[in-house]
Amino acid sequence: MAQIVDTSDLRPGMKIKWEGGMWTILECSHHKMGRGGAIVRGKLRNLETGSGVEQSFKSGERFERIIFDEKPAQFQYRDGDHYVFMDMESFDQVFLSAESLGDAVKYLVDNLEVQFEMYEGKVMGVELPNSITMKIVETPPGFKGDTASGSGKPATLETGLVVMVPFFIENGEVIVVDSRTGEYLERSKK
Repeated sequence: MAQIVDTSDLRPGMKIKWEGGMWTILECSHHKMGRGGAIVRGKLRNLETGSGVEQSFKSGERFERIIFDEKPAQFQYRDGDHYVFMDMESFDQVFLSAESLGDAVKYLVDNLEVQFEMYEGKVMGVELPNSITMKIVETPPGFKGDTASGSGKPATLETGLVVMVPFFIENGEVIVVDSRTGEYLERSKK
């Protein structure tokens, strides 16, 4: 049974059917317009094509919410423009494009276990674990006294993602990154 939501229910991360396609909400904000009704402004990304749009909706507009089934998978390797995953139940290889994965590509390290987001038997994307262990490939050296400012320094990780890390972190170290915010959490204990 389809779950119907209206504009007051829209939140980042929610998936909806709109304009004949499936979309994920990246950002949304509610605005009251003087004597008129409220509107909701949002940024959406098409789950099938990867294209993005900015859209305003009138208060009370209704949408069908998409609830995905989840299936365990493991990232294997990158093959040109595609990312290869192994379905952990059938052991089949599944090829997904960078467009369908969106920002998740910044966090895909070898053997990372993820959840396929399935809709009507088709893989629509992946759900990442909240924290991911990644190796630093480049960061400037820290100098004595740098800790006074407390802001940190940029570090490039093995996937190309750049995060801010404390000054004491060095090249080659393994750190834990929050996949929801892209922020440094801690040194890896492994």
